Amino acid sequence: MPYLQLDVNDHYPPAKKNMLAAAMSETYARMMSVDIRRISVAIRELGEGGVWRIAEAGTDPVPVCVMMLDIRRGRPPELRMEVAKALCAHCVAILGLREDRLNVEFTQHSGDEMYHPALGGYSPEWAPGEG
Repeated sequence: MPYLQLDVNDHYPPAKKNMLAAAMSETYARMMSVDIRRISVAIRELGEGGVWRIAEAGTDPVPVCVMMLDIRRGRPPELRMEVAKALCAHCVAILGLREDRLNVEFTQHSGDEMYHPALGGYSPEWAPGEG
């Protein structure tokens, strides 16, 4: 944890996915004050027609992308919004996604719900004021 997942309707070259994973990890680690080694990024290429949303009532569904961020519990809403905006900007710049067709959802967890064998076990708890 954190686990950053992006569901997309297309397929991308590994180099672009690598670039996006690096940018997302670096931005997230800096903004959320976490050890970059704890971050995992998944770019799930569901293919054409894989994710849909009705963008306007009374219209047909349109293809969209969804980012799920499994993060440490207790992060302030303002910080979560700034991180979401920054990660969306990477998706737009690197993959060419449409900002208006990208949603972000957060799932918050305590440190004892995040186990990292290579980093000594459970994730350390986050305390307000740490970022």
